[in-house]
Amino acid sequence: MSDCLLPTMCTITGRKQDTADVFTLSIDPPDGEFPFEPGQFNMLYIPGVGESAISISGRPAEANKLVHTIRAVGDVTRLLGIRETRERIGVRGPFGTGWPISQAAGKNVVIVAGGIGLAPLRPVIYAIADRRDDYGDVSLLYGARTPADVLYREELLEWKRAGVLDLAVTVDAARSDWSGDVGVVTNLVGRIHSDPAATVAMLCGPEIMMRSTARALLDIGVEEANIAVSMERNMKCATAFCGHCQLGPYFVCKDGPVFFYPDVAPYWQQREF
Repeated sequence: MSDCLLPTMCTITGRKQDTADVFTLSIDPPDGEFPFEPGQFNMLYIPGVGESAISISGRPAEANKLVHTIRAVGDVTRLLGIRETRERIGVRGPFGTGWPISQAAGKNVVIVAGGIGLAPLRPVIYAIADRRDDYGDVSLLYGARTPADVLYREELLEWKRAGVLDLAVTVDAARSDWSGDVGVVTNLVGRIHSDPAATVAMLCGPEIMMRSTARALLDIGVEEANIAVSMERNMKCATAFCGHCQLGPYFVCKDGPVFFYPDVAPYWQQREF
């Protein structure tokens, strides 16, 4: 584990282009292993350019392999996107709170992801798959912009075939050769047939998606204390020094990024500055 302020330089051991603007890096972790909780994030650093907060998207049981799925949207992430194997980048972390996997044991689990929001939830699915008998029904509701933007396509199908989860995928727009659903991911909530009172939901995606999905889950009877959301909002330093990610009384990088719905719902309407 690297120091909270100083990055450790690590070697990229693998790179995969997932979609036109999303890629996955495998990194040789600091000290040879990197234990983390699903939902935590790292700061990835390019010398002379800066750093960016990126959720860890690998398998928690594989502490000797550090994996990040990244969308190229800014200077740091675009430059990370052109890094090749054997090049080195800085890593510090892990930071933040994790998903309520222990709380979900013995209950049904609903995972709702929008776009790149599937990446922070992928470790949850790995953890559930490793201990599948500890959970009830597990559903993944996933929304992407187009069929070409669906992440982890082969893994999704394998999890479905293996009985790890029930899968429903929808896209915002598609050509005539797409036979799946078209529309917002919130429309899929009505397909949940598990007992909502015994269900834990985990949501990650655009804030407007999480707001509408949380309301839909509440409407079918999921308890608000059993809805967790990831608020990866404008994190800059990961140590609550800079204040960029302040959300009401919270600093997302220190107190989150995973929160329970009752804690953040009052601040969802606040404008960012």
